[in-house]
Amino acid sequence: MAGPKKSPPPSPPPPSTSPSPSRSPGVSLQPSSPRKNPSKSTKIFRRVRSVFRSFPIITPAACKFPVSLHNQHDNHHIHGGTRMTGTLFGYRKTRINLAIQENPRCLPVLLLELSIPTGKLLQEMGLGLVRIAMECEKRGGKTKLVDEPIWTMYCNGKKMGYGVKREPTDDDLHVMQMLHAISMGAGVLPTAGDSNSNSNSSSVDGDATEIIVASPSTDGELTYMRAHFERVIGSKDSETYYMMNPDGNSGPELSIFFVRV
Repeated sequence: MAGPKKSPPPSPPPPSTSPSPSRSPGVSLQPSSPRKNPSKSTKIFRRVRSVFRSFPIITPAACKFPVSLHNQHDNHHIHGGTRMTGTLFGYRKTRINLAIQENPRCLPVLLLELSIPTGKLLQEMGLGLVRIAMECEKRGGKTKLVDEPIWTMYCNGKKMGYGVKREPTDDDLHVMQMLHAISMGAGVLPTAGDSNSNSNSSSVDGDATEIIVASPSTDGELTYMRAHFERVIGSKDSETYYMMNPDGNSGPELSIFFVRV
């Protein structure tokens, strides 16, 4: 005689969800262009540059010079850098996301979820220069630096938890779709349940001349900031993304360093 039937285990509770931004009819973002292998001369230049960067910097006590990244770029472009589009977005009290694209009309080549809340990072950027360092351990294999799955995150020298690489969700892609005509700007996007259909944002299309930060968002709005980033590859174990100011009167407000140690 068969024993009593076992009841199936209870299903886990559904994950908490935030209100989704209003959806576009479809996503028209294009895949990024395939990357070409660097030429032999480019590889040699990168190796020499990485060797020099490994030397300690010694500044005489009696002769100190101010160092600014502003002197290293011409016409808002860093020598040896590649221009990318970077977008910081998230709900003010939740963790912020960083999306890197070749241009606003391409799918993200890198999407990171950072452990710092959106409002906290934007507040830090309002106070001055922000430096974020993402560190991971070297492992065997030939994993590309941007394909590392998890990073230890430091913000202005303080450990702030972790950063996790993930694939874009439908919500992420719809955010990118809504911003596909914006080259740089900042503001908030309405949620699906927002009665106001117009987004509260200040942005510019095409070649921008100024970033205008919009008024702070409420809990039901998704905050975003988009700007040009210069990607500088130091070696296979180090890359840096500099957020460039369009006016060219100062250095980047945000610098993100990726390094394997």
